[in-house]
Amino acid sequence: MKRTCWIPHPINNHGINILEENKLEISTSESFDSIVHHDKVVSAIFRTGKFTCTMMEHFPNLRVIAVHGVGTDGIDLEAATRKGIVVLNTPGLNSRSVAEHALALLFDLSKRLTVCDRAVRENKYMEIKYTGGFQEIYGRTLGIIGFGSIGQHLAKMAVALGMKVLVHTRQSTEIIAHYGCAKANDLADLLSESDYLSLNAPATAETYHLIDRQRLALMKPGACLINTSRGSLIDEAALADALITGKLAGAGLDVFEHEPLTPDSPLLTSPNLILTPHTAASSESAMRNMAMGVAQGILAVLNNQKPDSLINPAVWAVRRQ
Repeated sequence: MKRTCWIPHPINNHGINILEENKLEISTSESFDSIVHHDKVVSAIFRTGKFTCTMMEHFPNLRVIAVHGVGTDGIDLEAATRKGIVVLNTPGLNSRSVAEHALALLFDLSKRLTVCDRAVRENKYMEIKYTGGFQEIYGRTLGIIGFGSIGQHLAKMAVALGMKVLVHTRQSTEIIAHYGCAKANDLADLLSESDYLSLNAPATAETYHLIDRQRLALMKPGACLINTSRGSLIDEAALADALITGKLAGAGLDVFEHEPLTPDSPLLTSPNLILTPHTAASSESAMRNMAMGVAQGILAVLNNQKPDSLINPAVWAVRRQ
């Protein structure tokens, strides 16, 4: 029987080529309804969205779900493990790209590049020239919540630019010091001391609306918030209010609690807010590396080799064959 890999979202051709060279057919149907009950589907590559228990029930021979990226919050891991389906991801392969995007948002917020571009196009050249509120980042404090691979890349770049970096993480003081950073005493201290705050933590029950009204109130007046991790970390209504009242000087978001944003989202009318469409990890090199990573992970599972980035290790002993 021919084996099929379902890829509902586009991935780099390097990954496709690896799968096809190993005799897997590729289905790129975006519609779940058109792929259900497909008994040839033995693997799936997901970039975004949900893969629920109900969806899994329609694939009796599905052996592996490969997440094109790091976040697995869209996958029902408990159901996958119960059904013997391996779940893997591609940690570290997009870290530099995401960290660079966070830094790009920081630069835009401090130099107001987007605002300046719009001012020139609207013939408000002199207005923005003298009232722009531009900032230097040298000597400013960057707070980082989450110190995995992305947070570490961002920290190294920020330190190289002369920023002071404070980190909120469970990792040791020694690891943080290795990157030229300091560990915040607690989250409240980090919020009150940071000129720029970057969220680089996963979406979990613990981090849901981590940045809510109370914690926004603790932030330094005029600070800026950057999120390239998961939208659920922020109470978006509370953030909109903080921007409208001027509590925050600005924010840069690449992720949202519900994507794409709905027309009535308060973020769309919030001032001093830069929005990008979840593209932090979409550099050409990151896309190539992730596509190759998920393809190689799938082949490892299909060849009964334990992948390096196994998310649900309990499944391995009872995985589908």
